[in-house]
Amino acid sequence: MISGVQMFWSEFMGTALMMAIAFMVAASRSLPKTGAYRADWINASLGWGLAVYVGVYAGWRTGGHLNPAVTLARVVGHWIDPQATLNGLAMGKGGIPVTLANVAIFISAQFLGAFFGTCLGYLGTRKHFELPTDTDTKLMVFCTKPAIRSNFWNLASEAIGTAILVTWVFLNGGTPTQVGPLGVALVITVLVMALGGVSGAAMNPARDFSSRLAYCLLPMSGKKDADWSYA
Repeated sequence: MISGVQMFWSEFMGTALMMAIAFMVAASRSLPKTGAYRADWINASLGWGLAVYVGVYAGWRTGGHLNPAVTLARVVGHWIDPQATLNGLAMGKGGIPVTLANVAIFISAQFLGAFFGTCLGYLGTRKHFELPTDTDTKLMVFCTKPAIRSNFWNLASEAIGTAILVTWVFLNGGTPTQVGPLGVALVITVLVMALGGVSGAAMNPARDFSSRLAYCLLPMSGKKDADWSYA
């Protein structure tokens, strides 16, 4: 049986690695003086997809949720089928039972891991944040921003993207070929291609909230407000 500490560490490490890599991809394509400055949208989409690939592998012991939406979807799955576990394995074969305590461990690890990973990514690209850069650009390295601000339609975009992601998570494992981390990486890649330029394609409360909080707390010149009204 996996312990609470092991559960926390698995989700924390996976989410932190995902966010650190994705943050550095975003910084490299957005900030002047980097070799990847103004790289196209495929760069961002593949960067996010492969960052999730790394994170899911790192968090394999817990199923690599990295996302409170995925964890809560597993809870709903348990309501439908009481035999369902948090990590998809059968009880007695490494399955993690769906309990309030375990769900709290997963979600807290995801939020804290996302914060830590964002800070790590920031340290990796720190010098470029010291250069004069548009304040909106700096903020968008950390968190999402819509192309057209419309609360209802931005919400619809994020809900549709998250629903597609969660549906794939539910179906994965029920097919003869279980593609695992590579499969979810491709799903994230195509969803960022589809909705990243529309609503930001966060699809993950920890990814957006924790990185937005890090933006507020980290030392940085030319910083604007964190646009919590969109969060």
